[in-house]
Amino acid sequence: MYPAVIDNYEAPKTVHEALHALTKHGGESYFVAGGQSLMQAIKSRIISPKSLVDLQHVTELKGIEYDKGAVRIGAMTRYKDIATDERLDGAYQALRDAASHVGDRQVRNRGTIGGSLCWNYIAACMPPTCIGIGASLELVSKAGKRSLLAEEFLHGPLETARRDDEIVVAVTLPAAPKMCGSAYKKWGLVTDALPVVGVCAYVELGDDRRCRVARLAVGGLATGPRRAAAGEKSLIGVSANDSAAMSKAAKTAAESTETQSDIWADAEYRKKLIETLGQEVIATAFARAEQGNRS
Repeated sequence: MYPAVIDNYEAPKTVHEALHALTKHGGESYFVAGGQSLMQAIKSRIISPKSLVDLQHVTELKGIEYDKGAVRIGAMTRYKDIATDERLDGAYQALRDAASHVGDRQVRNRGTIGGSLCWNYIAACMPPTCIGIGASLELVSKAGKRSLLAEEFLHGPLETARRDDEIVVAVTLPAAPKMCGSAYKKWGLVTDALPVVGVCAYVELGDDRRCRVARLAVGGLATGPRRAAAGEKSLIGVSANDSAAMSKAAKTAAESTETQSDIWADAEYRKKLIETLGQEVIATAFARAEQGNRS
């Protein structure tokens, strides 16, 4: 299909210019990040914007910065740049896992982390990954700035806490302790498919090599990406070599997560996917945390 008539197109070069362009048409303006999801929605007339504000030339929204262990990822940073940044290894390696398997090469070369989070599609990798690793989002409007945890920002599918007059400028991560690791894995119907289910795990180990902090997040749910609190609780105190306890935690996470049936998988199969993927990412997160102990 062809899109409905779009009255206005702007290509600002700064965040200030982008905010000014956005307010010209109020709620009928849309930002274009990578455009991988938005343009499909426009062509199919799911949405019919009056104005498009293209962020491709806003350089201050691009790139990954590191400051004493803390990480700041510009909202317009592309998947391919996240996937190849080895500085994320260990604590935030789940981001590389997710970015390496988003869509196909063309999508990874164009798609952006900020665009994915603002679209918050039910079958997306970045939303559960950012929840799992405890990321926050920086938002800016003419009224000022604010920061929200990813789990506060991300609501149900295609819903977020972003206000009509705001732009997401960055994804931020705190400096992580030495012995921590994260991992993400998805399952789709074919290679490079959208995830039917995606699971992210993050763990921090104490000096005794036992888990003292755990986060598990699941994507592909009708209610939007969610943490699996019961599974997280099961991981506390688990040692790095206790695979049975890790498997139990994954099973607990699956059983406590509300799943849905659709044309891609039924509810019970989704639970099995959460359990199986959970076992893998939990074990990988522990192994990566252990690498920090040896570095």
